[in-house]
Amino acid sequence: MPRMKLRATRVRISRLCAIWILCLLPVPASARQASRPAASDFPPLQQWKSAIVNHNQSALVSLYSAVPPAVAKIPQGTAHDPSEEPRFWELLESDGLADFNPKILQIERPRPDVAVLTLRIEMKLRSKSGPQPAIVEAAQLWEQQDGGWRILRTQRTDPAPDPNFQLPQPANPDVNLYPPPREARAEIAAALKSAATDHKRVILVFGANWCYDCHVLNSAFHAPGIAPLVSANYHVVHINIGEGDKNLDLADEYGVPLHQVVRVPSLAVLEWNGKVIYSQKNGEFDDSARLSPADIVQFLKKWAPPRNE
Repeated sequence: MPRMKLRATRVRISRLCAIWILCLLPVPASARQASRPAASDFPPLQQWKSAIVNHNQSALVSLYSAVPPAVAKIPQGTAHDPSEEPRFWELLESDGLADFNPKILQIERPRPDVAVLTLRIEMKLRSKSGPQPAIVEAAQLWEQQDGGWRILRTQRTDPAPDPNFQLPQPANPDVNLYPPPREARAEIAAALKSAATDHKRVILVFGANWCYDCHVLNSAFHAPGIAPLVSANYHVVHINIGEGDKNLDLADEYGVPLHQVVRVPSLAVLEWNGKVIYSQKNGEFDDSARLSPADIVQFLKKWAPPRNE
């Protein structure tokens, strides 16, 4: 196999991954509201990772559904051959795959026997200048079959260069970072009530668990040099936009334009009384690779309550 060339442009997790996968699964409408998982661990994914890392092709193939045959949506189209995905990873192995690390960004459980994962898969691939960091963005639908878990549907990108983040990245993204969309108004009300008492301001972060930049920004807010500034001045509310179709009315209310182009994370800053003093207009935070810790500190200091200036 010729050495795989990495695309020069950055790819993002497609929020359509899980939609495409779920639409191919016969899930009753009453079950479409996914339950919140208790943790980000999903043991079958560890089996999948182990098969790839240990070059165990037979074990990898066994994790894909044979009946019905696994379907893969890839950049070249839709493949109905269940060997498509195992072959893709086998070819990457021969191309110097190393430091293989799939991160779960989101887990949906539309049924007890079904799990839909949104993944950011980090790795290194051989190049003329040595191993280079790369990512594949993917979604997988797992279903219990005959007492074991099998992959029924997948969607993925081709490998792309991993952006050079200056902000800290989460080792294990919090799959519950963004609560269900229906809870947004109550959480804003609670934050404003607290702000009225402690004289802090409220940061609204519009985003979703499938958004890796949202997880990176959250890690930055909890970094040692930044967390004290956040806790002293702000209440942070994460507002779930679903698959780009939830809480857009809230975004409008707070002056964050998400209707035409969904760019997240998008932020707004509120006074204790709900008055908007800042709203993101031009994707200032939606690409965390552009940001440094100094950028985050500057923003937090600029919009902190006057008493702390």
